[in-house]
Amino acid sequence: MASEGNQHQGIGRPSVYHAVVVIFLEFFAWGLLTTPMLVVLHETFPQHTFLMNGLIQGVKGFLSFMSAPLIGALSDVYGRKSFLLVTVIFTCFPIPLMRISPWWYFAMISVSGAFSVTFSVIFAYVADITQEHERSTAYGLVSATFAASLVTSPAIGAYISAYYGDNLVVLVATVVALLDVCFILLVVPESLRDKLRPNSWGAPISWEQADPFASLKKVGKDSTVLLICITVFFSYLPEAGQYSSFFLYLRQIIGFNPGSIAAFIAVVGILSILAQTVLLGILMRSIGNKNTVLLGLGFQMFQLAWYGFGSQPWMMWAAGAVAAMSSITFPAVSALISRNTESDQQGVAQGMVTGIRGLCNGLGPALYGFVFFLFHVELGGLVPGSIIPGPPFLFGACAVLLAFLVALFIPERSSHSSKNTLGGKHSSVISSTQTNPDRGSDEDIEPLLQDSKCIKLSWK
Repeated sequence: MASEGNQHQGIGRPSVYHAVVVIFLEFFAWGLLTTPMLVVLHETFPQHTFLMNGLIQGVKGFLSFMSAPLIGALSDVYGRKSFLLVTVIFTCFPIPLMRISPWWYFAMISVSGAFSVTFSVIFAYVADITQEHERSTAYGLVSATFAASLVTSPAIGAYISAYYGDNLVVLVATVVALLDVCFILLVVPESLRDKLRPNSWGAPISWEQADPFASLKKVGKDSTVLLICITVFFSYLPEAGQYSSFFLYLRQIIGFNPGSIAAFIAVVGILSILAQTVLLGILMRSIGNKNTVLLGLGFQMFQLAWYGFGSQPWMMWAAGAVAAMSSITFPAVSALISRNTESDQQGVAQGMVTGIRGLCNGLGPALYGFVFFLFHVELGGLVPGSIIPGPPFLFGACAVLLAFLVALFIPERSSHSSKNTLGGKHSSVISSTQTNPDRGSDEDIEPLLQDSKCIKLSWK
């Protein structure tokens, strides 16, 4: 009975609302730092700022990709609460260092990538406490909370910075992060039932469970899934790079002030949510999955080209509206891959896509930083007479064009079953669930709104 008591140590029984609060507080704390981060980044790396930003975010993203399956597998064995605590502490640890030592701040951001996988543990937490038919709704609630935190916090941080200074912003963000840690310690109950845990420490974790490339190795085993994964790679690589540098680009090259950046994030974020909740359903019913994917890729291509050639603030605002429309791409891709795989293979197939996106989170920022460096784009503003103010964005548009061409060959529905080609019903995905037989394979599917990154702060 003692172990049963430990399971629910906290306040109340495990619920989706515990997960919602954890996510809100973590991303709210980082959203507050939008304005101070841009200032500190510019002051710390006055030369080759875009290159250094890309390297920092690239290292962080690659470490997150490498560590996510291991942390997920460990949380399957030893419980969610302890790993929620670890991921939040290490992810938020760099926040106070912003004003203490900027060099250490950026170094710790890079290293913290090894633990910046709170979403992975949160999704597993939600899967533990929900039935299969409830899971998509619960995921949507968590993801909408994430979106809401990033719609509101940059504006609040910009206001505090303008009237009270950056030091107060960092202090408030630190307090919010500490509040999140205390909430996990004191309020969040464990969701993983004791009977599903090993009797002693040291339970084996297989290499397949911890291998970040495990899902990617299965990509070529089905032609339809292969086409979808290639589409995801070429469309998400520029997207990941864009979010690592775009707000810095708006401020230092286009001339946005902190208030304008906060307003941009809020407006594009709200439009993205509307696009994915209202427009997406209409398009899926009227033109189908594949055509919705193609439409989303078309919007993304147009948006990136506009960013690449745009030199005036109004152009960025107009392209931002198009960016909101392009946010329908990944939900449509996820639905398309779901239609082309058997019900017992959803986790495996979606895990492949998640693995590719995780890899892009490491490659994209570094690639964008290198392209900025290659074309000598620095922080002194636009070069007079420059034909292409933002070369990386134009490069991204070309990558999305390749994704569009590949997507043309994706069938609306596969003509054959992929039940055996994806590696078996119990194949390991990003976070293995072999120690939890009561959980469905679809719990490994990351919610779609997690990737509504028109509002994602990629320096977090």
